[in-house]
Amino acid sequence: MKTYVIGHLKPDTDAVVAAMALAELYRSKECYAYADSNPEAVITEAINPETAYLLEKFGVATPRIITAAELSTEDRVILVDHNEVDQRLSGLNQDQIVEIVDHHKVNLNLKNPIFLTFKTWGSSNTIVAFMMQKNNFTPKRSLAGLMLAAILSDTVGFKSATCTPKDKEMAAWLAELAEIRDLEAFSLEIFKAKSDISSLSDEDIVKNDYKIFDFAGKKVLIDQLETVEQAEILTNKKAGLLTAMAKVKAELQLDYIFVAITDVLQVNTKVLLLDEAAAAVATKAFGGVAVDQILDIGERMSRKKEIAPPIETALS
Repeated sequence: MKTYVIGHLKPDTDAVVAAMALAELYRSKECYAYADSNPEAVITEAINPETAYLLEKFGVATPRIITAAELSTEDRVILVDHNEVDQRLSGLNQDQIVEIVDHHKVNLNLKNPIFLTFKTWGSSNTIVAFMMQKNNFTPKRSLAGLMLAAILSDTVGFKSATCTPKDKEMAAWLAELAEIRDLEAFSLEIFKAKSDISSLSDEDIVKNDYKIFDFAGKKVLIDQLETVEQAEILTNKKAGLLTAMAKVKAELQLDYIFVAITDVLQVNTKVLLLDEAAAAVATKAFGGVAVDQILDIGERMSRKKEIAPPIETALS
């Protein structure tokens, strides 16, 4: 029997690093009762450019990709940074899930009781750092740097509405361990890595960081691209992205698809709208007027707290 720690589909830095950090904690502390099964952090799909950059920067190997077919019936699974069925490893038997550590809205219907750790904080790595402190566990410098990067990435350098005092507190602890003194400069470094989409196709961008939601019986995909080059992307790649959005909508049998392009320096998000139906929902959700299939939704930066909930309300 083995225990696997797994983040969500289309893994971002928070999901990948939180799984790595939690596996390290659980291997080291017998109080969690996983040490004998050698917890391993794995990923569902290939990592994005930002995560690849950060793993290389800190000299840490990328976790291996796993499929549900590789799991034996005795293996146990711990989910991090997600809980919804649509975001889990495809084909995963939910009866093998023994624990979830997450900071998103709960959407669960499991047959058996399991361990649950949910916090209203801006990053799953904030939760894991908190657990480490409570258990007198100090991560290595490289892991501390990655965890710090994940918190800064998920809270958009503390600018997101999801950011809490606890995120800043844990980031300060990790920064000291990682010997990173200038968090603003480190955040900019992360943003630049996140903005590097030169190796991505238009379809890759649309699928770069997306989540699928069930809003009032409608299947809704919201992709978010955090960048320092918002204007350039909307000018030079708009047509290709709209074509890719149509393809992804058909492929995944979606009712709606939205691509939010967030400028992390200007603190602004513009939503790319595929058709009139999507425009109607978006303008009902956020107000304003869509111009050339683009709606400026202002300073909203958090998909979880500021983008998805208004769309859900509009569809309800």
